[in-house]
Amino acid sequence: MEDIKLTADLFEPLSEEEKNSEFIAAKSKTYFQDAWTRFKKNKMALVGLGFLIVITILAIFVPALSPYEYDMMDLASSNLMPSLQHPMGTDKFGRDIFVRIMYGARISLSVGFASAFICLFIGIVYGGVAGYIGGKVDMVLMRIVDILYSIPTLLIVILIMLIFGSNIVSILIGLCATSWMGMARLVRAQVLTLKEQEFALAAYVLGASKMRILFKHLIINCMGPIIVNVTLMVPSAIFTEAFLSFVGIGISAPAASWGTLANEARTLIESNPIQIIWPVASICITMLSLNFIGDGVSDAFDPKKK
Repeated sequence: MEDIKLTADLFEPLSEEEKNSEFIAAKSKTYFQDAWTRFKKNKMALVGLGFLIVITILAIFVPALSPYEYDMMDLASSNLMPSLQHPMGTDKFGRDIFVRIMYGARISLSVGFASAFICLFIGIVYGGVAGYIGGKVDMVLMRIVDILYSIPTLLIVILIMLIFGSNIVSILIGLCATSWMGMARLVRAQVLTLKEQEFALAAYVLGASKMRILFKHLIINCMGPIIVNVTLMVPSAIFTEAFLSFVGIGISAPAASWGTLANEARTLIESNPIQIIWPVASICITMLSLNFIGDGVSDAFDPKKK
């Protein structure tokens, strides 16, 4: 009896305070919450994101609230220098440059983001199907991509714009006609690697359909590289649209993108050089901001930097 009592004394139950004395409380985070936490540590990426938000807000509200229309001419006020009435001055037709820059931001940003998300959708579906099914399907789909890669992108864009005219829709079609192929190759490579992993095989054994395995398991697990690639596609699309408009085959007048504004100001570069500074600076700062954001997203979704 004494031995039993001694044993009971040695194994007395712990109090609640003693049970939790070594408990470390840590709030769980999702994949995207963890990525956002790392993204916030990149100061340049935050600056770029802040500028992008500001320019987007200005592009939405300035043309709508300004007393000047983007195509309103006033020849008596042509080529004015910056002032309180016209913060960026006026062009040779007396149109307010600040309003036209913000209206151009609508077009340039819309083309950039719209083309990136269209290419994202096409690339995910095309590359995902090719990588997951494999075999002859993969070979045929990738040979089609190789053939399209052999055709110059600029030639395709020019031909499409000759057919559909110089407008936003034709530029989007031209940009998306070839830009999705890089995304498709990236997704295919990721799916080929992931489809042999244990979690994909387990989902197949449990009876999940091929579509569910592809989009609910494989694509989700390669979203990091996909998102990084999308952030780099946006500035590329903006630059291409600006280049096309600058050489005169992009957005047609009186609509104004940043490339169109730079092309119009080019003729006044000797007499009034400040007019070309505004669209060029807008393109450069926006491209720089998007590149900073791309670097920040790349760091945030890189597993090696967790």
